[in-house]
Parts: sequence; C-alpha cells; structure tokens
Amino acid sequence: MMEFRPMRRKRQQLSNEEAVSILNRSTSGTLALLGDNDYPYAVPISFVYADGRIYFHSALAGHKVDAIRHCDKASFCVIDKDDVQPEEYTTYFRSVVAFGRIHVVDDETEKMAAARLLGDRYNHGHDESLQKELEKGFSRMLVIRFDIEHLTGKEAIELVRNK
Repeated sequence: MMEFRPMRRKRQQLSNEEAVSILNRSTSGTLALLGDNDYPYAVPISFVYADGRIYFHSALAGHKVDAIRHCDKASFCVIDKDDVQPEEYTTYFRSVVAFGRIHVVDDETEKMAAARLLGDRYNHGHDESLQKELEKGFSRMLVIRFDIEHLTGKEAIELVRNK
C-alpha cells in the first residue's frame, strides 16, 4: 500500500468519520486526473460515495475517459464550507481530499447497482422514472469507480477553535 504524506497542521485535520460525512452530504466535487501530454486535468463532477468508493457516471468517450484509461491514479476534492471573512483576510473552510485508483466498471451488475445509487442520490424516491432512464441510457453510459486509498479532511483553525 502506498504511503501518503501526513497532514502538516494536524489540529485542523478532520476525523475519518467527519470526512465520510462530508462525502455523503456533498453533491459535487473536482476529479483530478493525469490528462493529455501529462497535464493535470481537473473536472467538476457529480458523485455518490458508498463503502469506501466513489462512483461517477460518464459518456462513453472523452478527455476524462481517456485520462482514466491512461493512468489509474487520481484525486478527488470536495469543498464543504467556503465562508470568506474579508475583515480577517481568511476563509473559514472545510474540505476533503481523496487519493486512490480509478477505473471504468466493466461488471454489468456493479455498473447497474452504481447507476441506481447515483440516480437515487439525485432523484430520491423516483424509482419508476429512474428505471425508465436507465432502460433508455444504460448502454450509452459508463460508470467509473474510484477506490479510496487515502482520505483526509481539513478545516480552518477558526472552526476548530469554535468546537
């Protein structure tokens, strides 16, 4: 298993439970990949977290898919709080960064389960319309799985002091 850099400001580090809670309540984040000509490629994307994994959906082709097929290392960032404090020249922030391996899901059962998780996350309680959407678009959709190897969260020192 890869060794990851420890957080420098440990007092500001969130517990794993707090980081997972942020993933469970957030609806979008930024996926960072190794893109064309080895330039970083970061793309905002919707997601669902489940059991140490993050799932995304995608079109069948494009920059993101090419980058994933080229290099399976990725990171994913979610901003939970971004409260600018102009008079203090700071921001009261809270965020999570995940590092891990990413790939296209080939197993049809896992793909369908993840697609249902994503659909229910963004259209909770609309099972019938989700089923119709999946029947219509499942064959033209990729599901991407990000296996988290390292998860860390951090918040502004001011938020730590206020706890």
